Order: sequence, then C-alpha cells, then structure tokens
Amino acid sequence: MSRRTFVTATLAAAALLALPSVVAAAPEAVPASLATANDTAAMLPIELNINGHRHHLQLDPRTALLDALRENLHLTGTKKGCDHGQCGACTVHLDGQSALACLTLAVMAQGKAITTIEGLAKGDVLHPMQAAFIKHDAFQCGYCTPGQIMAAAALLQDKHARHGSAVEIREAMSGNLCRCAAYPNIIAAIQEAQRA
Repeated sequence: MSRRTFVTATLAAAALLALPSVVAAAPEAVPASLATANDTAAMLPIELNINGHRHHLQLDPRTALLDALRENLHLTGTKKGCDHGQCGACTVHLDGQSALACLTLAVMAQGKAITTIEGLAKGDVLHPMQAAFIKHDAFQCGYCTPGQIMAAAALLQDKHARHGSAVEIREAMSGNLCRCAAYPNIIAAIQEAQRA
C-alpha cells in the first residue's frame, strides 16, 4: 500500500466517523410561518433621501445601502463590484462626500442627502463630469464608470484639496479601480471638468 492510498483511506474513514455527529448537531428546520414572523419583526422603518426624493422602506438593519438602492429601489446605476469596499464601483455621495455604498448600512444613511449616478444630471443636462467622461472616452466596459464619475464629482466639490496634476488626481482616485485600465482618459476627463 502506498503512502498516498493510506492517507486517502484514513481521511475518508475520519470523515465517515464525523458524519453522524454533524447530522445530529444540525439545527432543526424552522417552519416557514415562524421564520416569516421573525424576519418581519426584525425589519426597521427607514427613510432615505435619494436624489432629492424621500423613500420609505422596511429593511433589515443589516442591509447595506448598496443593496437597498439596487434591490429595493431598483437604482441599478450604482454597481456591486467587490462588495468589500476595495474597488469603488459602488461610490455614491452622502451629503456631498464620496462614500462606498457596500460598506454603509442603509440605516446609517438616514437623514443624509444621498446622490447616486442617476441623480447627478439635472434633467437632460449632464453633470460636467459626465460630459467630460463621454468626451474623453473615459470608460471601456463601463462597469466602473458610475463609481468613477461619482468619486470624481466629489473630488471637484472638495475646495480644500489640491487635485490639479495627474499625480494628485491618481492619488485622490486610487480607491476606484478600472479593470480596462482607462486611467489616462479618466484623468484627462477630470482635468477638463476641473477647468470648466
């Protein structure tokens, strides 16, 4: 018998011996009527001010703002990328400041003015950053574009920071990733919007 066969047989036997204790420790199924009652009891009434409109929702207190936007309000412009706050695809504005919707609980956003990509333009008039992104072809697949535009628009509103050079813009936008690597075009769009 080879060592590999011995190890495989030993692991298989150990798994079979542990199986009855795992099955015995499994929680009992909760009746659907009871589960629904418990889920409803945990829901909180939440009011969100999104793009100038008030929305009244019943949400689990653990619901991320990103999920409330996409799943409950069907505002799908805000993208779910990594869901860990590392890519910036879910960037929105909370009271004019850039925020990651995947790391923000919806309940924490109550009382704040939330702006998503859908609320950036004024009617048919694009925000200067949106127009600059189109002019400079600052997107390729487009998946990260809403988050890039929202982060860049918040950058424009920050009067205290210096973001004129390409190096400064790169540093300020470092939390927003573009897998297509359209970074030179994104920087050119931001610089143009700053001049407008």
